Amino acid sequence: MASSCLFNASVSSLNPKQDPIRRHRSSASLLRHRPVVVSCTSSAKTADGNNNSNVPIETAVKPRRTEDNIRDEARRHRSTAVNPFSARYVPFNAAPGSNEYYSLDEIVYRSRSGGLLDVEHDMEALKRFDGAYWRDLFDSRVGKSTWPYGSGVWSKKEWVLPEIDDDDIVSAFEGNSNLFWAERFGKKFLDMNDLWVKHCGISHTGSFKDLGMTVLVSQVNRLRKMKRPVVGVGCASTGDTSAALSAYCASAGIPSIVFLPANKISMAQLVQPIANGAFVLSIDTDFDGCMKLIREITAELPIYLANSLNSLRLEGQKTAAIEILQQFDWEVPDWVIVPGGNLGNIYAFYKGFKMCQELGLVDRIPRLVCAQAANANPLYLHYKSGWKDFKPMTASTTFASAIQIGDPVSIDRAVYALKKCNGIVEEATEEELMDAMAQADSTGMFICPHTGVALTALFKLRKQGVIAPTDRTVVVSTAHGLKFTQSKIDYHSKAIPDMACRFSNPPVEVKADFGAVMDVLRNYLGSNTLRS
Repeated sequence: MASSCLFNASVSSLNPKQDPIRRHRSSASLLRHRPVVVSCTSSAKTADGNNNSNVPIETAVKPRRTEDNIRDEARRHRSTAVNPFSARYVPFNAAPGSNEYYSLDEIVYRSRSGGLLDVEHDMEALKRFDGAYWRDLFDSRVGKSTWPYGSGVWSKKEWVLPEIDDDDIVSAFEGNSNLFWAERFGKKFLDMNDLWVKHCGISHTGSFKDLGMTVLVSQVNRLRKMKRPVVGVGCASTGDTSAALSAYCASAGIPSIVFLPANKISMAQLVQPIANGAFVLSIDTDFDGCMKLIREITAELPIYLANSLNSLRLEGQKTAAIEILQQFDWEVPDWVIVPGGNLGNIYAFYKGFKMCQELGLVDRIPRLVCAQAANANPLYLHYKSGWKDFKPMTASTTFASAIQIGDPVSIDRAVYALKKCNGIVEEATEEELMDAMAQADSTGMFICPHTGVALTALFKLRKQGVIAPTDRTVVVSTAHGLKFTQSKIDYHSKAIPDMACRFSNPPVEVKADFGAVMDVLRNYLGSNTLRS
C-alpha cells in the first residue's frame, strides 16, 4: 500500500445500491477526483507487507521553471532509483519450460516455429507491490500534464514498456477516453440501465489504434537512437492503422509507408495518412493481400512492421481495459463487447483485465464478446463449429471496413482469450449493423459502423437472455463516426440498395412559405416522432 505521506486523497467507495450513474462517476468526474502525488519519496509496502523504497513512483511535481517544457521538467525530476521492471518477447502461449525469448530491442515478429509472439512482463517483480499500490499509482496520474503520464497508455508505463526512456516516448496523450453512460439508448431499445460505451475513437487520430501505435512508434524511436537498421515503419491498413501510424511517425520525424486496398476505405480515412506525410501505396487487392505484401517487403527491407502481428501494439491497446476498471472505481463490469477484425484487440482487452486480476487490483475479469460483420466472420464460424479447424475466408464488402478481414493474424490470440473468459462470438449483417448505428445516433451518439456491429451483438444476446437487463455491460466503440459520414448519408438518404434503412431521418424539403412551413411543423409535432 502507498504510504499516507504519498497520497493525500483517495477515491472513497460508494454505496453499491445507488443509481449506477451516481455509484460510478463518469470519466470526466473521475478526472476531477483522483489522488494527487504530494511527496517525492515513498514508503510503499510490498505485497508481503514490507516497506520498500525502491518503487516506480515518478518524482513529485514541483513548480515548473519557465524555460522548461514538460520533457525538460520530467528529466529534471527523474528518479535515480533502479528500475526493477522488465519485459521481453516470448512465443505466444508457449509450452511450459520453453526457454525461447527475445529482447524488445530485437527486430523480430515471429517465434522460431513461425508462431506469434507475446510481450511477457516480469510478473514476480510487479507482484512485489500489492493491488492497492498499483491502483493508487495509476489513479494519481490521470488528468495530469506530467510527461509521459498524462497519456492513458503511459500512465501504466510499468505494465507497458517498463524499460523505455521517457525521452524516447512518442505520445499525443492518447487514452483517457470517455466512458459514456448510454442511458437513453439502453432504456429505449434494450431495457437496460447499466449500459456503457467506451469511446476509444475519441482520440488523437479518431480510433483506438492510437493506443497501440504510441507504444510501437516509441520503441522504433528508441531503436533508431540505438542505430538499429530501421529506415521507416510500414503497415497494411483498412484505414485506421495507417492514420495512427502516419500521425505518430510524423510527430517523431520517422518515415511511414502505408499499403491500402484500393477503393475500400473512406475518404476521411484515406486523407489522414496523406495529410501526415506518409508514403501511401493504393494497391489493387484487399486487406489480406496488402498484409501479405507488407510481410514480404519488411522481410527484405529495413522497414519496421507496424501491424498487429507485432505484439507491441497490443501492450498499448490493453490499457483500455485497465482504464475501464479505473472509470468504474475498480469494479469489474459483467460484459465487454469488442468489434473484431484482425482480432488483436479482443486479446489485448483480455490481457489487460487478466493482469489486473493477477496483480490484485480486481478479483475477477468480465466475460468478453467478439462481434464480427457477417461479411467477414471467420472467427464467428470457427466459434459456431465448436472451435474446430479454423478456415480463413475471402471477406466481402462491409460498411464496417476496418474489420473487413478474412484471414486474421491474431486468430490464435483471440481463441485463447475467449476460451479463458468463457467468451462469446456474434455477428451482424449489413442491415443490422447500419440500423444499430442509426438507433445509437438517434439517442445522442455518433458512432462508427464497427460499433454498430458490437451493438447488434448486444441486441442479440439480450434477446436470447444471455445478457440480463441489470448486467453492467460495456460496448467498445473503436472509431469516431466522423470517419464514416458517407455511410451515414447513404443510410439516411435511403440510397443503399436492398436495405430498408428503417431508422433513416432524411431532411424534409419545403417551400420558403410561412404557411407551408407551418403545415409541415404541425404535422411533425402532432406525430409520434417526439414520443419516448
